[in-house]
Amino acid sequence: MSEKKEIDPKAALDEILSKYPPKVARKRAKQMVINEVGENEQVPQITANVRTVPGIITMRGCCYAGCKGVVLGPTRDIINITHGPIGCAYYSWLTRRNQTKPKSEEDDQFMTYAFSTDMEDSEIIFGGEKKLAQAIQEAYDIFQPKAISVFSTCPVGLIGDDIHQVCKSMKEKLGINVFGFSCEGYKGVSQSAGHHIANNQLFKHVIGNNEDKPEGKYKFNLLGEYNIGGDAFVIEELLERCGITLISTFSGNSTITSMEMAHHADLNGVMCHRSINYVAEMIEQKYGVPWIKTNFIGPESTSKSLRKIAQFFGDQELIDKVEQVIAEEMDKLIPVRDAIRERCLGKTAMLFVGGSRAHHYQELFNSIGMNTLAAGYEFAHRDDYEGRKVLPSIKVDADSRNIEELEVEPDPVLYNPRKSPEEMEKLAAAGVPFKEYQGMMPDMKNETLVIDDANEWETEKLIEIYKPDIYCAGIKEKYGIQKHGIPCKQLHSYDYGGPYAGYEGAINFFKEIDRLVNANIWRHVKAPWMKDTSPTLEATYNA
Repeated sequence: MSEKKEIDPKAALDEILSKYPPKVARKRAKQMVINEVGENEQVPQITANVRTVPGIITMRGCCYAGCKGVVLGPTRDIINITHGPIGCAYYSWLTRRNQTKPKSEEDDQFMTYAFSTDMEDSEIIFGGEKKLAQAIQEAYDIFQPKAISVFSTCPVGLIGDDIHQVCKSMKEKLGINVFGFSCEGYKGVSQSAGHHIANNQLFKHVIGNNEDKPEGKYKFNLLGEYNIGGDAFVIEELLERCGITLISTFSGNSTITSMEMAHHADLNGVMCHRSINYVAEMIEQKYGVPWIKTNFIGPESTSKSLRKIAQFFGDQELIDKVEQVIAEEMDKLIPVRDAIRERCLGKTAMLFVGGSRAHHYQELFNSIGMNTLAAGYEFAHRDDYEGRKVLPSIKVDADSRNIEELEVEPDPVLYNPRKSPEEMEKLAAAGVPFKEYQGMMPDMKNETLVIDDANEWETEKLIEIYKPDIYCAGIKEKYGIQKHGIPCKQLHSYDYGGPYAGYEGAINFFKEIDRLVNANIWRHVKAPWMKDTSPTLEATYNA
């Protein structure tokens, strides 16, 4: 077990903030809290979803990254064209390790391509709409896709190209679904704005387009799972073994056809709350499909999610099958977990990751006896930290007003509440709450640190003060962290690992963390001349 000295979290935050100019320190102090869980899971208020201070090396991405890279990137049979310079398009070229499995050789698979209009100086000066129309036409002529989508980058918004009019014209000309996303990188305060924009356009242009009702007794959508390293494959296999029909995933291992049929499901499960809660809300408002918070990261959460789904459908045959699958998987997991726990017990971790990963992965560390010292998100809102109960108190600022809020009404034909209000209340009382997410902070221990939009300076100081055994972050932070002699587990795209979802994924994660935190290599990171406090210089001279 690691010997860790007691550290005063208040003193740690004061030390971090001491180097900032007074105005910056006051702002950052509101985004750093010492967790304290009170009655009814009351936690301290944290400031989130505000602009990063210019000049600080933040962990955040841009609006385009959230829209194209996260939400639409994992869909294999749609051509996603980046309207902008080629440098932006490079990001969309499988850099997140979204995996997919076409069902046959005839199925479309466009994820391995990087489509871009490659805007150059002449288009910036004279406009790029003609070049965009030409790119859409060329993509259609070569690949004959079912749908084409277009993503705006910063220059497009600055020069005023009307991508939506171009998409409308090409849709009429080609006879396929062509639609666009005004997701210029500078919109919003982070990639969260891109998630919202992606949700809106999918709801307007995709969901509900296919009236072919899929077969299946228990029809389910999984929202906010992006199949990093094969996570969705594991979840799909688990659901199939239980007898649950997965209609669509947003967006891991997904197709445009499956998304068009999402409104036929009877229940939506939300994994990454921040990136997809908008679509969950709108599908319920228009079609009557309720949503629950699910989590397939960690054995306990996976079991809880499967049981909640089974409770919703209320069929004893399904409930029994779910229990059988859980028992089979736990029999395989427990020996591995217990053996690794002996070597990891008492070690410490920090998690600063986008989406819900900084929350979900704490369970995996807890399972092997490791303690989370600090955690935070790159692009969260207050409800991701404190829970959805704070939504009425969140003030809408100018950056949020910059994103369209759709007015959704029940569909006059297709609206069909899957459960009556009485049934919903009964299920909620039995432990299946709807439209509810308690947030990350109520699940964290008192005296742990919660830091929103952490940056390079704060990362280095946290490592210096706390000396965690492992630090989970993104690719930008990874190598700086490892130079401190601390292993970094990259949880945005899993480095070259995964899957980590479900029971199989938990076993993979336990083994990898065991290798990382117990490897001897980290004690040899410092160069020899850095170890001696009084180095000497020796030399020999010729006469």
